[in-house]
Amino acid sequence: MNSTQFNSQTFLPLVGRIGVATIFLISGLGKLMAPGATIAYIGSLGLPAPALGYAGALGLELLAGVMLIAGYRTRAVAGLLALYAVVTAVLFHHALADQNQMFHFLKNLAMAGGLMQVVAFGAGAYSLDARRGSKAGMAAAQ
Repeated sequence: MNSTQFNSQTFLPLVGRIGVATIFLISGLGKLMAPGATIAYIGSLGLPAPALGYAGALGLELLAGVMLIAGYRTRAVAGLLALYAVVTAVLFHHALADQNQMFHFLKNLAMAGGLMQVVAFGAGAYSLDARRGSKAGMAAAQ
């Protein structure tokens, strides 16, 4: 970010990261506010160890959401969130005859697609990765 001028090419990756991370943060906060309901829902699908799944999902959504916004280890975090979005689409939104479930399935695939753009192009100039001088941030900063 040393000689980078403020312009849309340097600023928009930050806006995009905030936009994508928001859904994970809100979802994580929702899980935090209703742990019993979330654990019961996970269990109702027949998944093993619903409490462990809850803890993993909660931690991933909140921690990775914050890391994505900050632009820290952005490519790895975006890749992990993309995988998580696809897995949750398949596990939780597979009733595609239901229009609402189809919408959520496609939403998760769209999020994964956007996150793969972050994997491909990095965090951008306004990120901790760029400050550290890592390839993860510098790819989009140039």
